[in-house]
Amino acid sequence: MPKETANHKQKTLLTTGQTIPLNIKRLGINGEGVGFYKRTVIFVPGALPGEEIIAQIEKVYPNRAEAVVKRIKKKSHDRVVPPCPLYDECGGCQLQHLSYEGQLKEKQDVVRQAFERYTKIKTENLPLRPTIGMKNPWEYRNKSQLQVAKDKEKVIAGLYGINSHRIIDLDQCSVQHPETVRVTNAVKRILEDLNIPVYHEKTRKGIIRTIVVRTGFETGETQLVLVTTQEKIPRKELLIAEIQKRIPGIKSIVQNVNDKKTSIIFGEKTIPLEGPETIGEKLGSLSFELSARAFFQLNPQQTVKLYDEAKKAAKLTGKEKVVDAYCGTGTIGLWLAPDAAEIRGMDVIEESILNAKENAKRHGFTNTQYETGKAEDILPKWLKEGWKPDVIVVDPPRTGCDQAFLKTVGKIKPKRMVYVSCNPSTLAKDVHMLISHGFEVENLTPVDMFPQTSHVEVVCTLVQKIEK
Repeated sequence: MPKETANHKQKTLLTTGQTIPLNIKRLGINGEGVGFYKRTVIFVPGALPGEEIIAQIEKVYPNRAEAVVKRIKKKSHDRVVPPCPLYDECGGCQLQHLSYEGQLKEKQDVVRQAFERYTKIKTENLPLRPTIGMKNPWEYRNKSQLQVAKDKEKVIAGLYGINSHRIIDLDQCSVQHPETVRVTNAVKRILEDLNIPVYHEKTRKGIIRTIVVRTGFETGETQLVLVTTQEKIPRKELLIAEIQKRIPGIKSIVQNVNDKKTSIIFGEKTIPLEGPETIGEKLGSLSFELSARAFFQLNPQQTVKLYDEAKKAAKLTGKEKVVDAYCGTGTIGLWLAPDAAEIRGMDVIEESILNAKENAKRHGFTNTQYETGKAEDILPKWLKEGWKPDVIVVDPPRTGCDQAFLKTVGKIKPKRMVYVSCNPSTLAKDVHMLISHGFEVENLTPVDMFPQTSHVEVVCTLVQKIEK
């Protein structure tokens, strides 16, 4: 073996507890600052691009390390004081220490990074637009899902703290609609006063495991969902009566049973306790009925902007057959329906499909069809039956589209595909595959659906590549 020379490059060996100087180059997909020490990438939560810091190594991995900020030598001009007193504990927001203008800029960069990493599109050829933001980036979330626990005799509800299984009690939240906070706090006190057993994660004993509250921004209607480990709730009638007495204005009270050891919030069984099973919400001129488990965007104000971007991207003339894959309650498809010849949607949650059908009927749309099932199963079935779409719109979960579905899209070769994504990394991976099927990216528009957090939504428009 040849001897190592003085200029032979090796990765620097880092050790836990070691302090190092670090220049922060960019933000990572989870909102952490990213810097390089010698040839090792270092992730530092709370650090911002442009900052010079002293970092302390917390964890070392073969290809990266994680660190914390010990001291900031040079601050970013975009650094601000987080307004939330629980910001350092909660973990629900990752970017309250970054000015809103800075958040929009960095979220655009996160999308750029994803496409640089997972596609072969050159940066100078990436049609990436500025991030569409909010005028008031606070109190925008219409739904809260908070885990319930006991702290001595006190009932608490909140999120797990950063890197822990300790629940941080959220008596206030600057990104939640105030009504969801008010209702949750009142329910905690009622559970406490009636001594109704709450779920203990380790022992798996207790009944109430999650408090879910959704409020219609436009309608003002509120639904409370109590997620329980069993169907029977002690003093159920008294519980319902106290909720109605102490929290006036709740339209719908629902129970959902989830007896599994899982991090998934909802179980399969939903039981109405008081009032209708749905609440109403409006997006623009459309109104929707939402059941407890039905997916609906968490930021209605930005959803209108998001769907308008999707509509522009689809370029409908009234003659197109459109697929609304992963359709949820049919929101995007119904947004497009007035300008399409036909909309067909599918989703795996039966309640969502029922809501989609009801929503379409309520608005008088006769050019819509919805089926329960997986997109990767239903789209090939429609194709086999001789129905071929001109435009495909997808809004999949964070894991992205199923590969079998993408292969079918590649065979169909629609004129346009509008991919709405909540995860730039899986979007870029799926786009890379679609490019191999003859598509090219026409434009990318980030939309800030979740201010103060690291998340960013993207509307990606793909078209069939024209051979030159």
